[in-house]
Amino acid sequence: MSEHSTYETLRHFADSWGLLVMVILFAGLVAWPFRPGAKKRNRDAAEVIFRDEDNGE
Repeated sequence: MSEHSTYETLRHFADSWGLLVMVILFAGLVAWPFRPGAKKRNRDAAEVIFRDEDNGE
């Protein structure tokens, strides 16, 4: 198998299945914070900057 045919094979794979994998991964990562079980963790992360507000005054 020559170097050119290996390149073409990998390029074809990246153009078809690689793109599909990246789209599915992107959709999963975007949807991950909105799942029902993440509400408490997201709330805690949003309020962490307000903890110990009186310290340091």
